[in-house]
Amino acid sequence: MPDNPPARPAARRLPLLLSAIAAGAIVGYGIVTQWNAMQQKAGGDPDCAPAMTVAKKVAPLATGEVAALTMVQKPMKMPDLAFEDGQGNLKKLSDWRGKTVLLNLWATWCVPCRKEMPALERLEAKLGGDKFQVVAVNIDTRDLEKPKAFLKDANLTHLGNFSDAKAKVFQDLKSIGLALGMPTSVLIDGKGCQIGNMAGPAEWDSEDAIKLIQATIAQ
Repeated sequence: MPDNPPARPAARRLPLLLSAIAAGAIVGYGIVTQWNAMQQKAGGDPDCAPAMTVAKKVAPLATGEVAALTMVQKPMKMPDLAFEDGQGNLKKLSDWRGKTVLLNLWATWCVPCRKEMPALERLEAKLGGDKFQVVAVNIDTRDLEKPKAFLKDANLTHLGNFSDAKAKVFQDLKSIGLALGMPTSVLIDGKGCQIGNMAGPAEWDSEDAIKLIQATIAQ
């Protein structure tokens, strides 16, 4: 039988023991931190509770042309999405704090998007102002002149020329389950909290949509 290995000196065992304790503490802290974050996520953002109240009040108006608008089920703060304006200046969703926003993602290669844009233009022309704005963000990633030409040719002068050539806005929304296809629209309150979202196009200048937006602004 082989000889038993010599006992490791206590002086050498102590640093290893301390390292193991420290590592365990770090792992434990990480698990607790992750669990707390999951719990907060499960309960939603308490700052967004008023948005849920608004969602419940206007939910009966999500009919007809905007019947596909899904109202938020828990208080949810939107990520501070970043994109550019027509002059290449950085814009963030937080720039519209204090206003109700209809955020819309579109692309020139998306046929339903192109068909929807005139309705968004008319909605912005009718209700856009100090309390409400349509923020339509283009996510074309190749020919950056194409969306500009589309807006000009369609005479869409009320909608701002906002764009994200890297389509990161789409990925950011997809990561929280909001961008499943194109177009995607999200109704957001003045604190940056989601009220509702829609996958697919809508007649945003219809009587149904106007009543819903007006009721949302009035809350």
